[in-house]
Amino acid sequence: MRILLVILIFAVSTLSVSAHATPPNSFADLSERLLPSVVNISSTQKVNVEERQNMPDLPEFPEGSPFQDFFDQFMDRRNAPHSMRPPTSLGSGFVIDAQKGYIVTNNHVINDADEVRVILQDDESLEATIIGRDEKTDLAVLQIKTDKPLTAVPFGDSNAMRVGDWILAIGNPFGLGGTVTAGIISARQRNIQAGPYDDFIQTDASINRGNSGGPMFNLKGEVIGINTAIFSPTGGSVGIGFAVPADLARPIINQLIKYGKTRRGWLGVRIQTVTDEIAESLELPEAMGAMVASITPTGPAEKANLKMGDIILSFNGKPISEMRELPRTVAETEIGSTVEVVFWRDGKKRTTQVKVAELEKAEEEGLLTHSTNNTAPSLTKGLKIDLVGMSLALQEGDIVITDIDPNSEAMDKNLTLGDIIREINQKPITSPKQAENIILKAHKKGKTSILLLIDPQGQGDARFVALKLKQ
Repeated sequence: MRILLVILIFAVSTLSVSAHATPPNSFADLSERLLPSVVNISSTQKVNVEERQNMPDLPEFPEGSPFQDFFDQFMDRRNAPHSMRPPTSLGSGFVIDAQKGYIVTNNHVINDADEVRVILQDDESLEATIIGRDEKTDLAVLQIKTDKPLTAVPFGDSNAMRVGDWILAIGNPFGLGGTVTAGIISARQRNIQAGPYDDFIQTDASINRGNSGGPMFNLKGEVIGINTAIFSPTGGSVGIGFAVPADLARPIINQLIKYGKTRRGWLGVRIQTVTDEIAESLELPEAMGAMVASITPTGPAEKANLKMGDIILSFNGKPISEMRELPRTVAETEIGSTVEVVFWRDGKKRTTQVKVAELEKAEEEGLLTHSTNNTAPSLTKGLKIDLVGMSLALQEGDIVITDIDPNSEAMDKNLTLGDIIREINQKPITSPKQAENIILKAHKKGKTSILLLIDPQGQGDARFVALKLKQ
């Protein structure tokens, strides 16, 4: 028991020394220098007349009741019966240009706001103008006008940051005002399903409601992230916070200032992850790249002769090791430029030239919408193919799944009755018998899986699915 206790004490002592070997003795000097650059932001929305009329009647209290004072104060009943205070959002921001008064924050802090106000460190409240905002990265740029000198902070190199590096976060948690917290970078390149360009920095520094839009600093006092989200079952900090990396935010912010909106590159493809099974079925040496699941008609990819089932391995000289890297790489490419795309097709690498178009223009023209078919198919008994545990039937020109073995991999891969099979092993399918022949041929060649192009319920949102064959 004594030996165990000694070892435990030694371990704790060793960790204590190690943990305090690299950080500064104090963050006070750094905090004092940076605090003036961080602002509090409040935004309000007006309550329209119709909303007020639909509100339930408020309760009446006896004269002199303390509850009466509460409602008089917070709902302004003395002057406007049945009125309601405007919904308010509190957040943080930071000055990036002291001369022009530009401030960066999160889009969700000022979204749908009728009025936005910026509160400086000396508590002066100023009305702010929204210069531009971007929902996809949750960023926004504001501008204020004041005769007082502002303190701006520069962006740093977020790509140079490593897991374990110390960081400082400053913000407005729960509306308390300028608050400093410190921690380390817990992880990088986190995908929290917040948008198409997720690449968050994770930190254990205390970040709470109201910290949104505040800066994450390195020890040089450079902004390497914008605090955006937390993971918490309680709503408070549990040591898991997320920040948009500065290297992702900087070009977006520059576009918002220059154009009032974003201008992203667009390729005109919908992509999906390349799994080990998909890589094997296409004879790709390893699972990498982004698989083209569908192509927008008349879009850049179609004009460059890319096809469904191609796997994009490199774009504009930048390797694509996994699917989520492609959207950001394309978005950051100059609109109108012609770039080289390396892709995998028919068991070998190929190249093509693509002229990058503008994403926002494609959205305005409705090119990103998918055709839908809300009519549920009337399923009939089809041809049973034991190797994949499914039955297929020809219905209105499509090969439709009419039955699925509940113990099959098709069920595990979330295929459902009514899904349409467009291709098998990148060959168009016109009959259930043809589908069976392709599957049998693959089995005889020793293939362990096949690649299906599935159109779920005929909605026009196709995806590739690799299915293992029963042995």
